[in-house]
Amino acid sequence: MDMSNVSSKYNDIITKSLLISSGSPAVYQLTTQKEKFGTLTRKSVGERNLNQTNKTVLLVGETGAGKSTLINALFNYAMGVKFEDNIWFEIVERSQSEGQTDEDEEEGQCDSQTSDVIVYQIFGFEGKTLPFSLTVIDTPGYGDTRGIEHDVVISQRLFDLFRSEDGVHELDAVGLVLKASENRLSDRLKYVFDSVKSLFGKDIEKKIVALITNSNGITPQDALKALKVASIKCARNESEQPIYFLFDNCQNKQRTEEDELALEYTWKVTERGMARFTDFLKRSTPQMLITTVEVLRARIRLTACINNLQDRIQLIELKHNEIQQTEDILEKYELQMKYNKNFTIEYDEAYKEKETIKGGKWLWIFYAAAVTCNVCEENCHYPGCTMAWSPKSCEVMKRGHCTSCTRKCPVTDHVKELWIYVNKTRKVKKTLVELMQKYEGKQKERKDLLSSLKTVKEKLHKEKNVLLDEAYQHVIRLEQIALNVNSLSTHVHLDFLIEKMKERGDKEKWKQLEGMKNREDELFTAALRYMYGKLKAVKDAMKYVNQSAV
Repeated sequence: MDMSNVSSKYNDIITKSLLISSGSPAVYQLTTQKEKFGTLTRKSVGERNLNQTNKTVLLVGETGAGKSTLINALFNYAMGVKFEDNIWFEIVERSQSEGQTDEDEEEGQCDSQTSDVIVYQIFGFEGKTLPFSLTVIDTPGYGDTRGIEHDVVISQRLFDLFRSEDGVHELDAVGLVLKASENRLSDRLKYVFDSVKSLFGKDIEKKIVALITNSNGITPQDALKALKVASIKCARNESEQPIYFLFDNCQNKQRTEEDELALEYTWKVTERGMARFTDFLKRSTPQMLITTVEVLRARIRLTACINNLQDRIQLIELKHNEIQQTEDILEKYELQMKYNKNFTIEYDEAYKEKETIKGGKWLWIFYAAAVTCNVCEENCHYPGCTMAWSPKSCEVMKRGHCTSCTRKCPVTDHVKELWIYVNKTRKVKKTLVELMQKYEGKQKERKDLLSSLKTVKEKLHKEKNVLLDEAYQHVIRLEQIALNVNSLSTHVHLDFLIEKMKERGDKEKWKQLEGMKNREDELFTAALRYMYGKLKAVKDAMKYVNQSAV
């Protein structure tokens, strides 16, 4: 092949690229325009023409699925690169990619650089093979060695992308990337898909498609069966089968005389898959992400509300115990108090205390701390407040007021610091007169004090019910708008609400909450199995290291 003709054809892009390999095919690393905005990274090739249509794709898949190769293939297809051109361009940097082989991909995903949500923009090639430009959002691998807390950060970063003024406000497709050989969804893969689905509203379901890699072009029966068994919600055709597209991952593999025919076939598999996928994009109407932002905001507020609720209920229960102790002592020492108003009793008094927490600047971007209310003396957003530098930008604030604290105080009554309010008890001694002053301050007799204590207990009980109903409404609202309401982050909250609804005998609500929990319980089980497997692997590795050292 006359490489001078090929070089001439791609001269403009080659001059802006770095030669990685001069073999067959010649492999070039594209030099992109890199931009940091907020917590995110954008990498662009070419300049966007606002008169041209742009299509946006979000890719989701576990480590080793081949997302990086798929992104590179999308770029080459958009450019119009053919097999006979004997050239290959990579937009994903190898140092930051999942890698070019499954083994390299596993290693690359553990690199700290892969923690960013990266937005790839491909402009200037409209009319080559596509009538539109492309935006591809690459999510870092969920469930890697950094744990579930890291997954929550990824969700927050996507939230930041969708709500940012210069971010992404619509999607044309969500691509679930998995290998053709997957005969069942692993605990890890199910966890990945369900975690991402939990970010979106129900209106995104028709945009979710399967992008099946490492395919030989034959119907991927194993992968389709795995999707069916796992009850993955996605776009379906007229036969109610999942919509999928096939790709191979060998485009950059060095060619030999023996392999060239087979590699040309694999190229055609990917080219055909790209043609069908981009045709799907062409026919797809963009899905505005207003509902998605609402889901993400609701999830943050739900979590903050229930964490705050748990603290408040705990304090109510401590106060209830305090009153019960007081009542018991008044009954027990009735005679002594009748003749001696200076008689003292000892009981456990509930109070709040500030306690230092760990946090501060994290990865030079986040500020992990707690948003607290100075008026209510409550934790309004803790744990989980990492994106906001001040209470004003915290997601629990709405129209200048807090959605979490008791009085829904103005944002100006809040601080974001490295401490929280903690409920505690301490032993105190008080006389009958002091007790009377504490409770209303109007009692003349012991029986009046007992009456006031009963009134306070009833008030605390009503307050507790109000808080439970508030959290319940958060969960119901989330179920109404979310495609997958129950992520691992809300599972423990459902357990808490179910327990409290049972305590108060509200059978209707606890049955409804249990139904919600059971519908998505496999996510929780899969996540636990996966996290346990990771911990076991680490433990086994450490055992091997220790044995080797001996």
